[in-house]
Amino acid sequence: MKIKLDENVTTNVIPVLKKLGHGVQTTSEEGLTGKPDSEIWSAAQSEERFLITQDMDFSDARKFAPGTHHGILLLRLHSPNHAAIASRVTELFESEDTETWKRCFVLATEHKLRVLRQ
Repeated sequence: MKIKLDENVTTNVIPVLKKLGHGVQTTSEEGLTGKPDSEIWSAAQSEERFLITQDMDFSDARKFAPGTHHGILLLRLHSPNHAAIASRVTELFESEDTETWKRCFVLATEHKLRVLRQ
C-alpha cells in the first residue's frame, strides 16, 4: 500500500511500515509541513496514497465518504505521544489485513477499530 504520513504522525512508524512492504512518504518530505489540509489531501489523492493522520479535520466520514478517496486512517488516542502512536500503528499494520482498507475510512482508538467501507 502507498501511504502518506501527516505531520502529526511520528516518523518512528516508517521502518515498520516499510518492513511490511508499504511505500511511505511524509508531508515533511514533500514540503507540506504547516500547509492547509486541502493541500495535504490533494497530494495524497493525486499520489493515490492512504493517509494516516490525527487531524480531526479529516474526521467527517460524510465529507470523506468511503470509496471516494484512497483511504484514511484517523488515529484518536487519549495520550497521542510518539510512543503510543508508533505502538498503535505498528499493532494495526501487523495484525490487520490493511490491504482491505483501501478506499475506506478507518478510525482507530487504543482499543477499538472501525472500518467504514463503500
